[in-house]
Amino acid sequence: MLLQPLDWLFIIAFFVMAMVVGIIVSKQAGKNPTQFFLSGRNMPWWLLGVSMVATTFSTDTPNLVTDIVRQNGVAGNWIWWAFLLTGMLTVFVYAKLWRRSAVMTDLEFYELRYSGPAAAFLRAFRAVYLGVLFNVFVMATVTLAAIKIGWVMFGFSPARTVTIAAIVTVSYTVLGGLRSVLLTDFLLFIIAMTGAVAAAVVSLNHEAVGGLTAMLTHPRVADKLSILPAFDLSTTETRNTLLSILIIPIAVQWWAAWYPGAEPGGGSYIAQRMLAAKNEKNAMGATFLFNAAHYALRPWPWIIVALCSLIVYPDLASLHDAFPQVSSEMLKHDLAYPAMLTFLPTGLLGMVVASLIAAYMSTISTHLNWGSSYLVNDFYKRFICPNAAEKHLVLVGRISTALLMAAACLLAYFLQSAEQAFRLIIQIGAGTGLLFLLRWFWWRINAFSEITAMVVSFVIACCFELAPEESALSSLEDWQKLLIGVTFTTSAWLFITFLTRPTDDSTLRSFYRLVQPGGPGWKVVLQRAEADNDTIELSGKKWDLPTGILSMFFGCLAVYSALFATGYWIYANKLPAAILSAVAVTSTALLIKTWTSLDIR
Repeated sequence: MLLQPLDWLFIIAFFVMAMVVGIIVSKQAGKNPTQFFLSGRNMPWWLLGVSMVATTFSTDTPNLVTDIVRQNGVAGNWIWWAFLLTGMLTVFVYAKLWRRSAVMTDLEFYELRYSGPAAAFLRAFRAVYLGVLFNVFVMATVTLAAIKIGWVMFGFSPARTVTIAAIVTVSYTVLGGLRSVLLTDFLLFIIAMTGAVAAAVVSLNHEAVGGLTAMLTHPRVADKLSILPAFDLSTTETRNTLLSILIIPIAVQWWAAWYPGAEPGGGSYIAQRMLAAKNEKNAMGATFLFNAAHYALRPWPWIIVALCSLIVYPDLASLHDAFPQVSSEMLKHDLAYPAMLTFLPTGLLGMVVASLIAAYMSTISTHLNWGSSYLVNDFYKRFICPNAAEKHLVLVGRISTALLMAAACLLAYFLQSAEQAFRLIIQIGAGTGLLFLLRWFWWRINAFSEITAMVVSFVIACCFELAPEESALSSLEDWQKLLIGVTFTTSAWLFITFLTRPTDDSTLRSFYRLVQPGGPGWKVVLQRAEADNDTIELSGKKWDLPTGILSMFFGCLAVYSALFATGYWIYANKLPAAILSAVAVTSTALLIKTWTSLDIR
């Protein structure tokens, strides 16, 4: 495709805007690590919430959704829709606890909650494991999507695509830190959403599609529209589909598996945003806005493009015929999304390309700043150079940002599809989620519990990934692998928890005094403190976890109802659309009532 002058005007204007923001805030961001990584802990909920949404609005997300819809229909999205449950639990239970902790990163939590050399080791190891290895892997999947878009739309080589993307993204992230990321994300989200809607409209107007009504009745699309998978247990194939798409994600995956942006109890860049909030109220508001927009607002434009792609490119062979320059290793169903964008007219093409660049940059910039915060605060400052000056730490953060980007670009060459990466990440985190939920409310969990969960889940994931194709392990379904990983990992860390000594009493009391989690899981610690005349229960208010869980229920009901109501309105199925719209409004009213009764400082 050839970009016309108007298209280039959109793209250049976007690049200039991002760089200007980075330059403007660079002086303030360079003052100290708190400014560079947390924007001074003074950010409002709406800016943080939009930044979270923009971060998860990456170039690989529409590709992933397209891959899912083409293979498993709209209902296949339950594999990630189920994460709304853990997202809402984070909003109403964990967001305020994170903000009370006042840590710089979520890894600093380890030495706040646990004690001894094991806590220090856990913090250092996860700084490298998550900040470098895992973070680079996630950024590589996003860069893979950028490579495919560059290949399909412009015939760019992978090297050319990643070079352009890396230079611009690293530049403004290095200059302005998190503040630059937040401000740019706000504009990036508007551009990205506009581009996604424009892509859906153009796809529907494609001559082979013929509009919304024709698309919905097309034989290649009609059997893909159901929002719920068929409850058919008559065959092994349909039973496995139901279990992998809906049952396991809703029953197990949301609380048992760790995934970036949907961590049980919050973590990574979600925790970073909560820690950057003005107060607990803003931390909760930001996380709620993120979950509402992430699940209820964004999916349908992507889904529409994916459904249209089934008409224009019904199979991989048709994609290969249209784009023979794409290597066979990367020719997967996720390629259909950028393929549909090749039909955009001049002007609109430039805007949509800018939106894709925006999606890429918002995600990568967040991961760069978040990963760099781990390396600087939880590894370099804590273990290498504890007396380093604040401006020196900012410099180290900027250097590590550039190195992380280089590593992600290199790894992207070895990946093949977005869904492949998604499933691998889910498997690596299988079984760790329950620990992340309970460690705030059960005093007995210690550093060895977390080390065990991390090691066992990783080993099991490697066994599945590296098993020979003819072996029994390779023949297992993805949901079976997840259950095995959850069962063994959870059993292992629970066993080690009771086998090893608990965290020092002084550390437990200090943590409770600061965070005030409450509940029967801290009864032993409270009784010991009372016997020593050491007051650690400060709030004097009733434990509000039950109210938080009730708020979580109403929040999920409101967002799911809005998501599915939107779908049924698109399908012109008015009765369920109207009913679900009413449910969304009612559950939102009930949510407001329960939300106001929570203990928020």
